[in-house]
Amino acid sequence: MSGSKFFTLHSSFFIFITTFARYMNKGHKETISTRVVSCAFMVLAIAIFKPFGLGVWQWQAYVHLLAIFALGLFSCFLTEVILRYVIRMPRSYDRGISYIISRNLRFQCINTPLVALIICLYRHFVMSEMVEGNKLSLSNYLETLVIIAFLSFAIGLFWRFKFRSRYLAAELEETRLMNEQLKKLQAHPNPPQGKDVKIDNSNDSLLSQITLEGTTNEHVSLSISDLLYIEAVGNYVKIVSKREKSEPDLISEREQSRPTVKVCQLTDNGVHTTMLRATMKQMEDALQAYPMIVRCHRAFMVNLGQVEQISSNSRAMQLVMRHCHDAIPVSRSHVNKLKELLG
Repeated sequence: MSGSKFFTLHSSFFIFITTFARYMNKGHKETISTRVVSCAFMVLAIAIFKPFGLGVWQWQAYVHLLAIFALGLFSCFLTEVILRYVIRMPRSYDRGISYIISRNLRFQCINTPLVALIICLYRHFVMSEMVEGNKLSLSNYLETLVIIAFLSFAIGLFWRFKFRSRYLAAELEETRLMNEQLKKLQAHPNPPQGKDVKIDNSNDSLLSQITLEGTTNEHVSLSISDLLYIEAVGNYVKIVSKREKSEPDLISEREQSRPTVKVCQLTDNGVHTTMLRATMKQMEDALQAYPMIVRCHRAFMVNLGQVEQISSNSRAMQLVMRHCHDAIPVSRSHVNKLKELLG
């Protein structure tokens, strides 16, 4: 390696480290330390296994390792910029565990091919003087990509284990705050809006009677405050009541193709389940005037006023209903909407 290239590499390395030091002073110490340790792990693995023809170099190999370390930091910095300003996902521990996991996954998907490309270009322009096999080619890029992907996976496992307790603490805190917000919402529920449903104005709005109609002449009349949840079910009819238990009644083959929903409500003697031939879209349209009745899953609508508590983990969020204690799933596509509603 010529003296001019050696000087240029060291100058670039120190300029880059200085830039990162300034960035660190802006309150991003943890992010920088995480990226530095990750890049150091990558360089250590490369130094041990000596890919890219590093074995033929002498003292210059250490210079190449320093350069790869700096390129790794640059790739991490560029990926952070892309996530923050292009994808609009800034680093934050206040947005919940699902956001953190989603952001980390996107970081890996962007950074892995990016750092592989940067190192592949470095191999072509700097390391190909003594090793002809470092010339830019598709096979070299795929080789570099496989190596970096394996190292990224190993590094990701390390950080996941290290920050597991923090993720769990953040998850518990998020769930606690959501339950507090739920209690406040239940104490001061939002009033109905619009005139798309039949409301008995002689009573309190939350005790209003509403009639849910299906695709046939069937209908269900109930008080909004007694509604627990609505579930889309399969091709059968099942009515469950604490007053008496009845076996499922099978419907005819012609009727099996009709969409069916299960309405779970309170009666004088406990929880009662009624089947209604209708679509979830019909139910959503009929209940859109009631802000406390929300869609939380493609197959479920719930009355937030009857939710006993919210439980969640890294895999899923559930709404535990009062009286029946059924756990209603919240799909990932509806989690943010639920959080916004809870305020």
